[in-house]
Amino acid sequence: MRKDVAFKTEDGVTLRGWLYQPDKARSPVPTIVMAHGFSAVKENYLDKFAEVYAAAGLGALVFDNRNFGASDGEPRQHIDPWQQVSDYRDAITYASTLPEVDADRIGIWGSSYSGAHVLVVGALDRRVKCVVSQVPLISGHRNARRLIRADMIAAVQGMFLEDRKARYAGKPHGMIAVVSNDPNVPCALPTPDSYEWFTETAKLRAPAWRNEVTLQSVELFTEYEPGIYIEYVSPTPLLLVVAAGDHLTVADEALAAYGRALEPKKLALLGGGHFDAYVKDFPASSGAARDWFAQHLLDE
Repeated sequence: MRKDVAFKTEDGVTLRGWLYQPDKARSPVPTIVMAHGFSAVKENYLDKFAEVYAAAGLGALVFDNRNFGASDGEPRQHIDPWQQVSDYRDAITYASTLPEVDADRIGIWGSSYSGAHVLVVGALDRRVKCVVSQVPLISGHRNARRLIRADMIAAVQGMFLEDRKARYAGKPHGMIAVVSNDPNVPCALPTPDSYEWFTETAKLRAPAWRNEVTLQSVELFTEYEPGIYIEYVSPTPLLLVVAAGDHLTVADEALAAYGRALEPKKLALLGGGHFDAYVKDFPASSGAARDWFAQHLLDE
């Protein structure tokens, strides 16, 4: 069972999403708080994950990040990772007020950029009793240098500085494409599988997705270091879902971070690439998360 919900953040922005409940649920139930990654909206397959969790007896609160999709917020298409971390925590607060939700058994799930956020939230917020981080960003600085050619880094940093000067002068945020199939067009996620997944998913199921973000969103990405929090998630149980062929949020960074994490922890290694976690490898990725949540939220 799914219903539309809306809630306010601490600074007054309305976020919108869905609340899933197991069929014939006896409230309150353990509930998973979920949002999507870089520029994605909830229709980018988050419903499929929530349906798996609901079928296992878990609730799920799925919401669009501020400035994206059905949620409010300005400027549109702007991503501040620390603001998204704060919004996750406000979503937990909101979920805790609902009669359908067992406030003592809340888990969090994130993927890609939000997979990074849940590492931070899991380390900082002890209301969280279980964490699943799927194909996460670990280091914005190092990851950016895997995605941007070395001879282009100075030019990209110059774009950031020019955008900063323009905003200081009162001009609107500069914008950049999220993905492109033209290697000569600057974009935030410059891999062929990023272009294929976002554009195909927009056609099939996520018409609210827009192929642009603020240029400052990319600058903030390069400054975000969520991996330093992974060792502080313990003693909250952590499942890290890594795609062996991931060259967007690169697999070796995630595997190295898993080595730094403390118990209780578990690694689920998928065979495909970053976006296969949502489609081809979905049974494995969603099943591993479902079982981890069930073990730590249902079986206690």
